[in-house]
Amino acid sequence: MATVTGTSSAIVAGLTAAALATVGFLGHRAAANVPAELHRPSAGAAPTALKAPRDKDHPTALPGRSGEGTRVVYSLDDDRVWLVGGDGGVRRTFRVSPGTVDPAPGAYRVTSRSKRVTGSDGVPVEHVVRFASVDGTTIGFSAAVDGSPPVLDPKKRTGGVRQSRADGAAMWGFATIGRKVVVIP
Repeated sequence: MATVTGTSSAIVAGLTAAALATVGFLGHRAAANVPAELHRPSAGAAPTALKAPRDKDHPTALPGRSGEGTRVVYSLDDDRVWLVGGDGGVRRTFRVSPGTVDPAPGAYRVTSRSKRVTGSDGVPVEHVVRFASVDGTTIGFSAAVDGSPPVLDPKKRTGGVRQSRADGAAMWGFATIGRKVVVIP
């Protein structure tokens, strides 16, 4: 009986190996024959299919497909933020000045906040709302205490997304810990 069990196990193992090899081969063939327009974008490229539609007649209007519910929407292409209530209505929109490091498009949550700190560029900032990290660089919204825009050094990795002091105060009141932040291209 031991030989029948051993032989059966060997047959099952052989059939499993053959099935896996066949699936791997067919998967490789399918991947090699994907039309060029269906290939994923290269690393660092923003996926054009995911670009939120814009209203050309109203450039400050909330882009479509920018999420649902209460959220902060941050457009990388437009350097603009929308504070959106649970009913989908825009509570406030404003321009921002990004640092040298951008987060990837996607949904995040506010992870920490600080009333006043020194920014990664050495400038005192207030109303810091952090929501992402890219290779060790923390990304968050903040306002310079002196109201100055960021001075970007392309050699330094900075993740501060600067806003005016008034917009920073509005962000501070709106973007509490756990609040959704949707980053769109």
